[in-house]
Amino acid sequence: MPASGQALRTSGDLADVASTDASLRRFLHGLPGVDQVGAEARAASLATRSIKTTAKEHALDLAIRMVDLTTLEGSDTHGKVRALAAKAVRPDPADPACPSAAAVCVYPDMVTTAKETLGDSGVHVAAVATAFPSGRAALDIKLADTRDAVEAGADEIDMVIDRGAFLSGRYLQVFEEIVAVREACARADGEDAHLKVIFETGELQTYDNVRRVSWLAMLAGAHFIKTSTGKVQPAATLPVTLVMLEAVRDFRRQTGQMVGVKPAGGIRTSKDAIKYLVMVNEVAGADWLDPDWFRFGASTLLNDLLMQRTKLRTGRYSGPDYFTLD
Repeated sequence: MPASGQALRTSGDLADVASTDASLRRFLHGLPGVDQVGAEARAASLATRSIKTTAKEHALDLAIRMVDLTTLEGSDTHGKVRALAAKAVRPDPADPACPSAAAVCVYPDMVTTAKETLGDSGVHVAAVATAFPSGRAALDIKLADTRDAVEAGADEIDMVIDRGAFLSGRYLQVFEEIVAVREACARADGEDAHLKVIFETGELQTYDNVRRVSWLAMLAGAHFIKTSTGKVQPAATLPVTLVMLEAVRDFRRQTGQMVGVKPAGGIRTSKDAIKYLVMVNEVAGADWLDPDWFRFGASTLLNDLLMQRTKLRTGRYSGPDYFTLD
């Protein structure tokens, strides 16, 4: 994932957006409203697109490379994390040509185990932080949570915003927390952990709020904006992801900065993943069709991608028990 500078304080019209709560509110509420009917209709239309077999082979491999293979359960063990990390490196041991996943996403106390297992494979370690999944903690606790994960070797931090603060209109508070967490991702060697900001869109009530929080997070320096924790329903949806893709596209046009998008939660099948890839290409553009700029947060999606890949390669459909369970 490309490195970036400090939290964005962009030039021109965006220079003073976050200087005060009032100016940030004016900017966010001045964004164009989202046409709910239009967004849902376009998402539904894009979901009907079909792709040819040769394109499907490429899409399946690309989707595998975009998976953040995730386990975020209270029952997680070091053995489970080691097995998941090994699977991320070699998703299909019978086929060395099968690409690796993008990352393994775990709780901070499992970062060291994941890092040791992954070694120099190139697969990243992502850690959830900031009192995941609720975000209900004091800022010093959130920052300590982040620093612990970074010191343990996390390459990426998935933080959750304070949805209560956002929905109450305390936008500057949310902005400043993101900036502070971004700063807590710093390392002495300059290889800072990259920051994904989770919105929990199922709690944000409107598409307008999704657009506003997307811009807020990008202005604060997020490397990625992410739909959900996977713990609240609805999690990722095509219309919500459409709004977020429009936001990163428009942000790039205004600032020249690219920001990634990560839908997470409820994406379980290859068919679903391909729908998202079509949307990425049509809404944001081909530059985002890369694991540096688009990820899937998932625990079960990988198995279906592997099954469909095997079917295309061999002509035979393997059942889910052919691959290790996640």
